[in-house]
Amino acid sequence: MQREIIESALSGRDTLAILPTGGGKSICFQIPAMKRPGIAIVVTPLISLMKDQVQNLKNKGIKALAIYSGMTYHEIDVALDNAIYGDYKFLYVSPERLRTDIFLARVAKMEVNYIVVDEAHCISQWGYDFRPDYLLIKELRNVVGENVPFIALTATATAKVAEDIMDTLGFKERNLLKSGFERPNLAYIVRECENKLGNVVKACNSSPGSGIVYVRERKKAEEIAQFLQSQGVDADFYHAGVGKEMRSIKQDRWKKGDLRVMVATNAFGMGIDKPDVRFVCHIDLPESLESYFQEAGRAGRDGLNSKAVLLWNKTDLVRLKRIFQVSFPPLEYISDIYQKMFMYLGIAYGDGEGATRKFNLMDFSRHFGLHSATAYYAIKYIELSGYWSVTEEIDNPSRIMFSVNRDDLYRIQLSDPGMDAFLKAIMRIYPALFSHFVSIDEEYIAKMLRQSVQEVKRILIELSRMKVIEYVPQSRSPLIFINNERLTPDNLKISKRYYEERKENFGKRLRSVIDYVSHPVDDDNPPCRSRRLLRYFGQMESPDCGACDMCKG
Repeated sequence: MQREIIESALSGRDTLAILPTGGGKSICFQIPAMKRPGIAIVVTPLISLMKDQVQNLKNKGIKALAIYSGMTYHEIDVALDNAIYGDYKFLYVSPERLRTDIFLARVAKMEVNYIVVDEAHCISQWGYDFRPDYLLIKELRNVVGENVPFIALTATATAKVAEDIMDTLGFKERNLLKSGFERPNLAYIVRECENKLGNVVKACNSSPGSGIVYVRERKKAEEIAQFLQSQGVDADFYHAGVGKEMRSIKQDRWKKGDLRVMVATNAFGMGIDKPDVRFVCHIDLPESLESYFQEAGRAGRDGLNSKAVLLWNKTDLVRLKRIFQVSFPPLEYISDIYQKMFMYLGIAYGDGEGATRKFNLMDFSRHFGLHSATAYYAIKYIELSGYWSVTEEIDNPSRIMFSVNRDDLYRIQLSDPGMDAFLKAIMRIYPALFSHFVSIDEEYIAKMLRQSVQEVKRILIELSRMKVIEYVPQSRSPLIFINNERLTPDNLKISKRYYEERKENFGKRLRSVIDYVSHPVDDDNPPCRSRRLLRYFGQMESPDCGACDMCKG
């Protein structure tokens, strides 16, 4: 369907494209954007995916840049100037950037050829991964011009979600282009088993080539990777708590084939273009068939035979039911969490609009004596209501700024030749250090000065102690963006009807997962795993795959 999608976009029509994972969605907006004058704005929620795509385009000699949480004001300022004046073809942005004044003021000066909505299911309140900031995308057309077409892309949208995407973006006409979801080379295998670890080893040993083992928890990823190593499987772990450099090293090893099996949370896999993954194994039941279909679909993108193995037992069903209960705390509790958040952040009534703060859920929960999981879902529900946005754990790079003026710095430099050389190098690498904080990379400085990273950090700390610079070391922290001023309890509006609808919808998704694995067979539920998945996504007619555990008996 790539040609049809590209031709639709080039004709200037708003286009919603649904292609399965590995179906080549990026090409569908990159080619139209390259053929038209101007720059394409690409909205995507995943910072790691954004960075990957920008780097891939740069490697091909195509000018692309990105704006996301964690960048300094100066870095954003430079990137937006480049988008206006620098002959760039792609500007990737995270959705929360769309509400900022600096972005809206500058985007009006850009020659925008397309507004691209990646992971478009995030715009639908009935999607499994709804993001309220995605609702801002429709307003972009008021800024860049009514004639700029939308290209919306997703791998996982039911018929209801597809309709909602087109309605919410304000498509000028219904235009849905959808390829078949069949993956004839992918065998879906479901196993009910108490001994999951033994079955994971079996899955690894029976499938030569690269694989991914998905788990829900970070600690579990580490433990299972260790267990697989003890069984002679070449495995490592990956999750959002691993440092940026180490994540990159692990990912590169796996992509090159130097590492066979990655045990990971769902932080791994998005945007990773590795065609020869022979198996994907889920050791925990997913919370939706949408996320399962997307993750399982990372196997066999080269068209060769591959497996998607899903392991479950009765304990998983109990866990899903518990998640359902915890995911929807009472509305009174949600309203109380709203006020506690502002107390925690030190923001008074009527204040806080546009504020950004670091946020630590465990510290917040300890501070008020809360159950962290229940508090998390209350915070997420308030996010769904549009009052704030919370990012996942992200890298906040180290920053420095001079605390002294140039004359004082000159005297300090003269007193210590070693410091003198270091400070001169820092000023060459990072101009403008006297006016504001600048993001730095200690590894890059070490490489330029032929010193160790530890030595560079030691000198920076020493300069900070001497009050020459202010040094804020790199941290990994979620951020919270406050969209509106703090409201009094009487003015806070959380819709009970919307709450009940979301609860019902979430319950249906969980039941679909339970039905898929426990597999009641009737007229509405064909025995073939592939056919059942396809039917869930609205593809009613398809043959038995002949390769799943049910077809094979």
